[in-house]
Amino acid sequence: MKKLFGYFIKGLLVVVPLAVTIYVIYVVFTGVDGLLHIPFPIPGIGFIATIILITLIGYLASGIFIRGLMKMLDNLVTRIPLIKLIYSSLKDLMKAFIGEKKMFDRPVLVKLSGESDIKVIGFITRDNLESLGIKDSVAVYLPQAYNFAGNLIIVPRHQVQPIDKDGPEVMAFIVSAGLSGR
Repeated sequence: MKKLFGYFIKGLLVVVPLAVTIYVIYVVFTGVDGLLHIPFPIPGIGFIATIILITLIGYLASGIFIRGLMKMLDNLVTRIPLIKLIYSSLKDLMKAFIGEKKMFDRPVLVKLSGESDIKVIGFITRDNLESLGIKDSVAVYLPQAYNFAGNLIIVPRHQVQPIDKDGPEVMAFIVSAGLSGR
């Protein structure tokens, strides 16, 4: 029964983010299409209007008044327990990939075991883990191919070798299962 429950949880972890993403895209595009009230259908107009709307929101969010309003909204949302978890995680993930301070900019090659030559590619996300009581180790995020998931592993510093490439290039290589950059 415990194993069955574990499979159910793993299934949720796969299905929920995918379903929510598809649903949000569907709602946004159909909602924008419905708002436009065009007498004849124009394929892709919802997509184009959504891109313009998101860009406009980004422009407005750069202003002082909207920035203050966004901060108030942020504080409100982060007080609701389950919503806080989802909102904060998505916000942090978006900032890590496309924010001003990109987090996946330190690609590394990690030797998994002292006895083996097997290595994985990841990104250092934290240099100092002393707040967790862990010394001489770093946190390395290992993205998964063809997925928006990954694993965070703690690795002794001596098993980590920097890769002299741009973070986005290495991320594309990992996510494409090594197919990009040929």
